[in-house]
Amino acid sequence: MALKNRPVPREPLPDADVHSEGFRQTREARRSALVEDYVELIADLIEDGNEARQVDIAARLGVAQPTVAKMLTRLCADGLVSRKPYRGVFLTEAGRKVAQESRIRHQTVEAFLRSLGVSAETARIDAEGIEHHVSAETLEAFRKAMTAR
Repeated sequence: MALKNRPVPREPLPDADVHSEGFRQTREARRSALVEDYVELIADLIEDGNEARQVDIAARLGVAQPTVAKMLTRLCADGLVSRKPYRGVFLTEAGRKVAQESRIRHQTVEAFLRSLGVSAETARIDAEGIEHHVSAETLEAFRKAMTAR
């Protein structure tokens, strides 16, 4: 049963309203993914060393410091982080909530991929993208599938 190179028969196109909802959700996930990545990383850095510095965020995300500065300004405006002069970045209560929700999604997706036999490194990397696009229903299905094994 080698499905690797076989094309999957295409279903008929759904109704336009139903079809557009999937694209709308994908666009929204793309917009929130960057915010979630930053907030989750800030939470990790704080837990690891009690302070998240702009230079460390840039290094771990593989972006330039001005890119981080711009995003931190946005996160401050959104009420997710606070900044202190000559200090690091700190999460607000709302930021901690976003970070926790993102971390739980990431851990669930990563654990599910590992349960399928995906290597730890690949599961970690793939979960980083999937976590932002997966619905609550799908996450629950992942959890049920893992407990059923």
